[in-house]
Amino acid sequence: MTELDAASLREYYRKFALLEAAESSPIYTQWARGVAEDKVIIARLLELPTPKRQANLLFAAARHLGAGNGDYSSLREWLLKNWRPTRELMLARSTQTNEAGRCAVLLPALAQLSGPLSLIEVGASAGLCLYPDRYSYTYRSESGITRCDPVTGPSNVTLDCELRHAAPPTRVPEVAWRAGIDLNPIDIADTDQQKWLQSLIWPEHDGRRARLSAAAELVAADPPRLVPGDLLDTVESLAAEAPANTQTVVFHSAVLAYVEPAVRERFAALMREREDIVWISNEGGGVLPDVLAQVSDLGVQPDGRFVLAVDGRATALTGPHGQSYEGLM
Repeated sequence: MTELDAASLREYYRKFALLEAAESSPIYTQWARGVAEDKVIIARLLELPTPKRQANLLFAAARHLGAGNGDYSSLREWLLKNWRPTRELMLARSTQTNEAGRCAVLLPALAQLSGPLSLIEVGASAGLCLYPDRYSYTYRSESGITRCDPVTGPSNVTLDCELRHAAPPTRVPEVAWRAGIDLNPIDIADTDQQKWLQSLIWPEHDGRRARLSAAAELVAADPPRLVPGDLLDTVESLAAEAPANTQTVVFHSAVLAYVEPAVRERFAALMREREDIVWISNEGGGVLPDVLAQVSDLGVQPDGRFVLAVDGRATALTGPHGQSYEGLM
């Protein structure tokens, strides 16, 4: 551990509190600020591999093991007493948040594609986002409310999204084939794994917990094909399996931030080369520099939102959990 490492980690937790949690979770905002100023907890986090120091992972692991949702002093006391099991869980698990709500910000792009679609999700977790054709949607904008339902009728899962500077989609896509890639795919029918997904949802987000349960029930009735593997090693072989006469779509949300920058660039280059594939990325503002540059050229700041891009072209700013969509062009 060096002082530079500690300073970098403290700054990460400060930014998490300010940019990610401030408007979504008072509890996580307070916890992240507390960790940022806590030399003891920072030192213990620095003993973990870099990918395991994430705020979402630390807080989810603590809550999963019974830390509760109290103030930071309560969390700190609990962590000091329970660091060994917390550390073991953080090493064993990852932040595989599977937010079906993100389908609401993917739909405006998917609805514009013609023909039946073959969907491949990179970082699929349990695969809940592979079912955009099975959910209902409600888009709220200044012009009113637009609802989209599957062709079979209203779904038991309805995704709500605030819409700005964009026309609402008026249909859900036809999906002919779907598959996902993940280093450690989650079986949504497994009770323990579903409990971990529940722990990854932020404390105040009761609606997201209810949505996860409903989406999990829907997907468990018709589980997707989930392939264990690395995105670079697996995506092209999986794309080769997509049925003929379908449009292959490779998409991902909040995934590339967890891989090394060089791997991100190689993956982006691969996607740009594949003219037969539509590539939809929905990632944090700084994850894909070329996409962020387009947003900056427009004089817009993501301010904690994701940037949605189609074939590398920035098209919208989106809420991290699919709660909002603001068109850029």
